[in-house]
Amino acid sequence: MDIRSYRDLLVWQRAMDLVAGVYQVTSSFPKHELYGLSGQTQRAAVSIPANIAEGHDRDSTKEYLRHVAIALGSLAELETLISISLRLKYTDVGTHNALQDECRTLGRMLRNLQRALRGRRARQEKESS
Repeated sequence: MDIRSYRDLLVWQRAMDLVAGVYQVTSSFPKHELYGLSGQTQRAAVSIPANIAEGHDRDSTKEYLRHVAIALGSLAELETLISISLRLKYTDVGTHNALQDECRTLGRMLRNLQRALRGRRARQEKESS
């Protein structure tokens, strides 16, 4: 498959699905969490596909790698926030586990993208020297 846009990336598509799932789950959080845990969880989730897209459309592999690293950081934040929501009993175990499974899958995909980009960067550096 020819990658013409970040929209063609399976990792971006899965991240977008995770955002939708997070918004669905956080819609049932208590109203007093609207600007607290709910909002922070949503922002962490949104940051993942946003950084994949931004990095993809940057001019350099180095910049792309930086944005993938930011996406991985946002994913770790999201996993933590999902665990907090379970501890506060805002989500049930099944919902928590399903979201964590999706986070783990997305993490593997992001690390694979990161490895591929590091390989590309190494080849570019070798060619330029």
